[in-house]
Amino acid sequence: MSYDRAITVFSPDGHLFQVEYAGEAVKKGLCAVGIRGEKSVVLAVEKPSTQKLQDSRTLRKIVKVDDHIYLTYAGMMADARILINKAQLQCQSYKLSYDDKIEVDFAAKFIGEVQQKSTQKGGSRPYAVGTIVAGFNADGSPQLWQTEPSGMTAAWRACCLGKKSKTVQEEMEKGYKDDMDDDAALKFAVKSVLEVAESGGKNIEVVQITKDGVKDI
Repeated sequence: MSYDRAITVFSPDGHLFQVEYAGEAVKKGLCAVGIRGEKSVVLAVEKPSTQKLQDSRTLRKIVKVDDHIYLTYAGMMADARILINKAQLQCQSYKLSYDDKIEVDFAAKFIGEVQQKSTQKGGSRPYAVGTIVAGFNADGSPQLWQTEPSGMTAAWRACCLGKKSKTVQEEMEKGYKDDMDDDAALKFAVKSVLEVAESGGKNIEVVQITKDGVKDI
């Protein structure tokens, strides 16, 4: 039997190959980095190249999910768009139901749940995208979460997705400090993306999130 053709069938050695293939698609995506500082969270990504006549504003890699939550991703852009739409709708639904903003960890786990459900149904395929979700909870705590095509969701202090993510993650592990201020976190995020960015600093998109608002760098 060809175990890589059926998403819901495990191979004898415990693999779901279609889910693993989706993970490989994420590794081929452009680099995306998230850094949690002491009082801010920074998302930095390598932007996709655009055609001469294409409107670059329609290809943003860092997206607003709610007033206090931003998301970036690596992998298939079309799959990311569907996940982002579902997350935005969930944030609006939560606010209408409870008259309060959704917590960042709840939003990240919702995205992971959507991804995980796609691994258990025949006739579909996993979302070939990994996401980094950043923002602030109501208690003022900075939050940084990562989701994978399998639905795995976890909180991080610094994380990376996309091409050469293993190399970037190793470098971040060496230089990360828990007490980084806003400027230090920003510089650390940009430096991490520049490790693998083919086009240099001209093609990098950066957003810094604080309790007081968001800065597009």
